[in-house]
Amino acid sequence: MNVHIDSGLCQGHGRCYTLAPALFEEDDEGYGHVVGDGAVPPGEERAARLAASNCPERAIGLDEETGRGDVT
Repeated sequence: MNVHIDSGLCQGHGRCYTLAPALFEEDDEGYGHVVGDGAVPPGEERAARLAASNCPERAIGLDEETGRGDVT
């Protein structure tokens, strides 16, 4: 799973870095910023979903990889 923030939508409420401090941090202007490359470490998936669902502007996107290959 990967997370990203649409900087055009973010209004700086800070819910992302309050709810998921391992995934998000505050930039110099108070807006949310993804830590690292956006890869969600094992065990932080719930925090990523919580941050995304609590963003008032829906600025947080999740790219979920299922890890399942096509089996025929």
